[in-house]
Amino acid sequence: MNVSETLFKPIKAKRTFEEVSTEIKSLIFKSVLKPSDKLPSEIALARQFNVGRQTVREALRILELSGFITIRKGARGGPIISDTISNTISNSFLDAIQMKSINIGELTLARLEIEKVVLNHAINNADSSDIKDLQENVLKAKRKTENRFQAFSENIEFHKLLAEASKNHVFVIVIQSIMAVVADFLSRLEPNLEKSKRVVKAHEDILNAIISKRGDEAITLLEKHLLQVEVELQVSYDKLTRNDSVESGKS
Repeated sequence: MNVSETLFKPIKAKRTFEEVSTEIKSLIFKSVLKPSDKLPSEIALARQFNVGRQTVREALRILELSGFITIRKGARGGPIISDTISNTISNSFLDAIQMKSINIGELTLARLEIEKVVLNHAINNADSSDIKDLQENVLKAKRKTENRFQAFSENIEFHKLLAEASKNHVFVIVIQSIMAVVADFLSRLEPNLEKSKRVVKAHEDILNAIISKRGDEAITLLEKHLLQVEVELQVSYDKLTRNDSVESGKS
């Protein structure tokens, strides 16, 4: 939807572009502004905040770099509220891995420790809706593998659903970011139906342990699963490194 041009209040002249961006972020945090909402033009924002257009431009630039908005080009473009914060974190992880400041072992260790905590909270806080979403995820994944298709997106989504079941929004953002990195690396591997089936089975076993409130068993199953994924991530990373070396050799 287009946001009303009367939503924003004037800002005193002594305030800076940082305070303009803070005001917009505050409305995002309060869910007054939501993903896909289109902000007023720079001119309209400058008028509402009672600041110069350059101040608004700097504020929007900060918000874009922070992942709160995207700037679309064209006649119908402009600043759009965007849910790209997790993407920004994910890209930082990917950049760090490719610059070799983070390795796959470190990523797996951090993921394992974080997902253990998420899993405990999911066991304690998941409601019937969360369990239903997880069951539907596993069922859809099983059907795909039975029809000889990889359940790639479903297997990634399973971990995001676990984070949502924890009822902690910070966990959701962190897991979404980590899974974006995992998905990027796994997508570089050759399709393997048997591996996809193993992942689905692991998720099904973890879910059954969650439903039965068998916390220790769920943690053990999660550890085994993520350590197996680590092996596949390392294969993908090595492949990426070799490809980069080949490309460098050609240049």
